[in-house]
Amino acid sequence: MATLNILILNGPNLGHIGKRQPEIYGSQTMDDMPELLAQVMGDKAAGIAVSHFQSNSEGALIDRLEKAREEGVDGVVFNAGAYTHTSLAIADCLAWIEVPCVEVHISNIWARTDQPLRQQSIMGERCIGVIAGFGILSYALGVQALYERLAG
Repeated sequence: MATLNILILNGPNLGHIGKRQPEIYGSQTMDDMPELLAQVMGDKAAGIAVSHFQSNSEGALIDRLEKAREEGVDGVVFNAGAYTHTSLAIADCLAWIEVPCVEVHISNIWARTDQPLRQQSIMGERCIGVIAGFGILSYALGVQALYERLAG
């Protein structure tokens, strides 16, 4: 199998993973991803090329999704942050770009009972699946899910 090109896309306030509210989001950073991916994927990790992009801007995230389509990215692991719950524009983009996407969240959005809006995902129905609540491991599990879907 050829190398899979996976884009990890992070939305607003996720440029500070590991520093921002560690009681909710944990202390691991995106720098820990290669090790986590190797733990989850084992030897299969060698067949995956992962790139990262983070923006606080909704338009920049949409631009990056459209660029991913043009580049032939095989799949996207996407934590849209608060845009998960509010962005019809991101959901619309995911609907047309025809790049498989796994929605991920560091926290379990359905357990955020203090903020009912955070329990909803506008983009979820445009994704092949959702992984939430496993800290930064959610990203590695998202990559694994894409690998299994695309390789199978």
